[in-house]
Amino acid sequence: MRIFLLFLLLMTQRAWAAHAYSQFGDIKYPAGFAHFEWVNPNAPKGGELELAPPLRITNFDRFNPFILKGTSPPGLSALMFESLLTGTLDEPNTVYGLLAEDVEVAADRLSVTFRLNPAARFNDGTPVMAADVKHTFDTLLSKQAAPQYRVLLSDVKRAVVTGPRSVRFEFARANAELPLLVGGLPVFSRAWGAGKPFDQVVMDMPIASGPYKVGRMNFGRDITYDRRADYWAWNLNVRRGAYNFDRITYKIYKDNIAQTEAFKAGEFDYMRSFSAREWARVYVGKKFDSGELIKEEWQHKSAGDFQGFLINTRREKFKDVRVRQALGLAWDFEWMNRQMAYSAYTRVRGYFNNSDFEAKGLPGPDELKVLLPLKKNLSEKVFTEEVPLAPNTDPPGSLRENLRKARDLLAAAGWTYRDDALRNAKGEALTVEYLDSGGGERLIAPYFQALARLGIEGRYRRADFALIQKRLDVFDFDLFTVRIPGREAPGAELLDRFGSQSADTEGSSNWMGVRDPAIDALVNLAVSSKTRPELIARLRALDRVLRHGYYVVPQFFSNSSRVAYRSGKFERPAVRPLYFQAEDWVVSTWWRKP
Repeated sequence: MRIFLLFLLLMTQRAWAAHAYSQFGDIKYPAGFAHFEWVNPNAPKGGELELAPPLRITNFDRFNPFILKGTSPPGLSALMFESLLTGTLDEPNTVYGLLAEDVEVAADRLSVTFRLNPAARFNDGTPVMAADVKHTFDTLLSKQAAPQYRVLLSDVKRAVVTGPRSVRFEFARANAELPLLVGGLPVFSRAWGAGKPFDQVVMDMPIASGPYKVGRMNFGRDITYDRRADYWAWNLNVRRGAYNFDRITYKIYKDNIAQTEAFKAGEFDYMRSFSAREWARVYVGKKFDSGELIKEEWQHKSAGDFQGFLINTRREKFKDVRVRQALGLAWDFEWMNRQMAYSAYTRVRGYFNNSDFEAKGLPGPDELKVLLPLKKNLSEKVFTEEVPLAPNTDPPGSLRENLRKARDLLAAAGWTYRDDALRNAKGEALTVEYLDSGGGERLIAPYFQALARLGIEGRYRRADFALIQKRLDVFDFDLFTVRIPGREAPGAELLDRFGSQSADTEGSSNWMGVRDPAIDALVNLAVSSKTRPELIARLRALDRVLRHGYYVVPQFFSNSSRVAYRSGKFERPAVRPLYFQAEDWVVSTWWRKP
C-alpha cells in the first residue's frame, strides 16, 4: 500500500513529458511526425546559395556571438548553434525537440526537465551532454557574456544535471514562457575556448552541433558555411528537408548602392530590400524585364515590425515628455510616404503593430483590470484620453498645424526661441544628433528641415556601423532608428527592452532609457501570463502606457517582404509558412536546382 501511495505521489508531481511544448497548450504536430509541412522532405542536397545579409554590419571580427566585444559574422548563430527545442514557422510559441528528445514540465510549473537525444553530437564528434547544457547556461548568465541573457533568464534559478543526458532548470516563479526560453538557449561545448574567460573566446572556432561549419572566408568581408556531411540530425523530423545547400555564403558591402549593383552584376543570388524607393526605381532594368532576375513581395501573417526614431531619455534635454511629443509632431510621415516611398508603408502606431496586442481607443474592462492597481504611478491621461495616435498631415491636418502644437509644447517645457535658436532657461540651444551608418540621409533631411522651423538644429552623423554599435552599447546618442521584428507573443525580451534594470546596463536593448515602475510592473505581468487573453490585455496596457510616454517618433512598417533572386537557380517548397522572416525561409528550406 505504501509503495502504491508513493507511486501516486510521483505521478501527481509529474505534469507530462512530451516531444514538444507550447506556451498556451496548442501543439499541431503529434509525436513521431515525419516532417514540418513547410519543407520538402525529398529536397536534393547540393549547390551554393550566395546572399547579402539583412543587417547593417560592414565587417566582422569575432566568432563568438554571445559577447559584447566586436561583431560576429552573419549566419553564424543560426547555422552553427542549436538549442534543446526548436520552433516551427507555422505555429507561434510552440517548440519541438531538437537536442532534447523529451521535455517534462513539473505540475507546479517551477521546473522543466530535458532528456537529450543520445545521437546529438558537436562538430568535433563529441556527444552533447547535460554538463554542456549547464555549462552553456552558467556561462551565458555570467558577466562575461552579453547582458541580455541575464535579463531574459532572470527568473531561472539554476540548471541542475540530473543524469548524463538529463538536465533540469528550476524557476523562481511559475511562468509559461520560461520552458520556451531555456529550451531555446544555444548550446555549445565545454571545450570551446579551452578554459579561457568567455569574453576572451573571440577567434576560437565554435564547437557546436549545428548543420554547418565555417569554410572559406575573406576575413571581415564575406564568409562561407559548409554543410556538414556528419551532421547528427539530418534524419530528425524537425530537420528533414531543411538546410539543403552545400555552401551558404554571406557577402558584406559598405553601402546599399554597392550591394544592389553587385547583385545585378551577378556577385550573389538573393537579397532583401528595405527601401520602397529602391524597390520601385533601382530593382528595374533589362535583367528584371528578361526574367534573369526576379522580384517578389511575400505576404505573411507575422505581427507588424516596430520601427522609429528612438529618443534617448537619458539626455537631460529629452527628459520632459512634452519635448519628446514635440519631436514627433515635426515628422511628416504622410508626405514622406507619398513622395519618397510610393505609398508603400503603413504608419507605426505603437509597439505591437498589426497584432492583437495593439492598444486602441480608451482602455476596455480587461485593460482597466490591469491598469487600475497601478493608477498612482500612471498619468491620468492613460484613463481619460484615447491612446495617442501618430500625428497626421493629411487634410484637414497639416505639418504647419502640428508644428504650432509642437511650439506650444516646447514653450510649456521651458524652451523658447531667442538668439537664432530654441533655448532653455540656461541659454542652451536644443540640438538633435542623428546617428546613421548610411542610407538615411533622404529620410532625415526633411525631418531636420521641420525641426529647424522650430529653432531646433539637427546634426547628421554618419559612421561605420561598428562604431555606431559601440556608441549604442554605452547609450551615447540622441536619435537612432531601430527596426524590431514583430512577435506573435512578446515575452521576456520586453524586460531587456523596457525594464528599469536594463536602463543603465551597457549593451542592453533599453536604448530609450525607459525607467518607470508602472512599466516594470506591466512587463512583469505580461511575462507571467498564463493564457493568451491574459497576455493580450497586459500587452495592450503596456502599449498604451508606452505610447503616452512618447519615447519614440513612430516611423513605418510593411506587411510584406520585398525580395529579389536569380532565376533558374533555386526551387522552394510548395507550402509557404504563415510566420517567417524571409532569409530564414530561404536559407533553411530552399534548394539548388539540379
